[in-house]
Amino acid sequence: MAYSCDCEELQHRIVDIPSQKFDASQCPASVPCIYKVPKSLFTVKRDAYTPLLISIGPLHHGRKQLKPMQDLKHQYRDSFRSRLVPLQKEHLLEDYEAILKSEEKTIRSCYQQLPELKESFVDIILLDSVFIMELFLREHENNCRCKNHINKEDYITTRPCLSKSIQRDLLLLENQIPMYVLEKLYKLVHFKNPTNFLDLARSYFGYWYPRSEPTEDFNNLPQILHFTDLIRCSYIPEPKHLSYSNHNNQNTNNNNNKKKKHQDCCFIRTASKLNAAGVSFEKVQHRRLLDIRFETRPFYGWLLCFGCLPFPCAKYFKARIQFPELRVDHRTECVLRNLIAFEQCHYPEEPYICNYVSLVDSLIHTKDDAELLVEKEAIVHELGSDKEVATLVNSLCRHVVTNKTCYHKLMGELNEHYNSNWKWTMGTLRRVYFRDLWRCSSTFVGIAVFIFAIFNFYRVIRGFPLLVT
Repeated sequence: MAYSCDCEELQHRIVDIPSQKFDASQCPASVPCIYKVPKSLFTVKRDAYTPLLISIGPLHHGRKQLKPMQDLKHQYRDSFRSRLVPLQKEHLLEDYEAILKSEEKTIRSCYQQLPELKESFVDIILLDSVFIMELFLREHENNCRCKNHINKEDYITTRPCLSKSIQRDLLLLENQIPMYVLEKLYKLVHFKNPTNFLDLARSYFGYWYPRSEPTEDFNNLPQILHFTDLIRCSYIPEPKHLSYSNHNNQNTNNNNNKKKKHQDCCFIRTASKLNAAGVSFEKVQHRRLLDIRFETRPFYGWLLCFGCLPFPCAKYFKARIQFPELRVDHRTECVLRNLIAFEQCHYPEEPYICNYVSLVDSLIHTKDDAELLVEKEAIVHELGSDKEVATLVNSLCRHVVTNKTCYHKLMGELNEHYNSNWKWTMGTLRRVYFRDLWRCSSTFVGIAVFIFAIFNFYRVIRGFPLLVT
């Protein structure tokens, strides 16, 4: 019986990916932004798209295993109402409910598919919106060490494991409320600190982008649709660092065929092979996750063997992949899968996350590849072994379809480097004789002894005729 229910659930997960590109300047409900996960992705790992503790919005509402947290939502609603008493806004929730009723049609249109609901749609959105607001405020106050409105017996904030699991559930694609609905509630109350709801959301989900620029203004992000979209936008750097090129324009001139071939590369070698060719991996701070760059100097890059010298200028002799740190724990796979599913449905022409995962998948094929990136701190994980990291990465791209990549330039440069015989020779020389400072110094000593021996041999040969006469 359970099997038939599962089959029936899977049959409702076939989605029609919209062909029209989303325009952020349009009305929030001009196209759906909250989707059922495509069946092809859902069947790969169902648990990654299913809430464990709490349902948000109508798509998972009413599930029996989530009922305990449903009861807790009512307690959070009462706590939120108590916040309004000092502000003399006791009737604000009733006003907010009236706004939701007036915009019910617009909110419904944000969902690609709605199930049959036993409760009022407005009541579901109202309760979940208030719960999220109260949860975010409690976490913010706890981070600021503010004692006001904090209950030391709070069921969520005092239990880190539970708090992390709920944070994971709030990032699921099917477990979303439109962002503008939450922003309206926040504006009605006029909380002074923080002054913007995005700041509150960023504080709550801060774990997922801790390496961004310290002075970066997240309020300048494009229109955010929901929490899944917030994380995606926070990972994408500026267009000048990451962009798609129009390959059709390159076909107009035969002189650009070489350039087109250079940019249309769709794969790269593994991290171990690139490292054998003299490519170094370097962790960088204060960059967004997707901002991966390949840096090499036009002249110095041909002398890779000197990159190990203990001088600041030695970095100019390196061919470096600058890699923002990727944190991997038991929630990372879930979040990445939901970001991928969201892009497959909503951003088919701008699959930045899909391209990133595909790039990392190309770099990591075996345990040795993962071990190299972990050693360079490009990947920091809490899993049992480096092999588990490789297995996780290699499973993310199953049934993911993309027809372009934003890393075309990076891939072309890496392939050009890898296919250079001279740079391969320099890479081998560096790996064998210039791996570290001690081996480098012994190599120089050996070269000096060899030159000195040749010089002495030349002196002996030069003086030999004089001795004979």
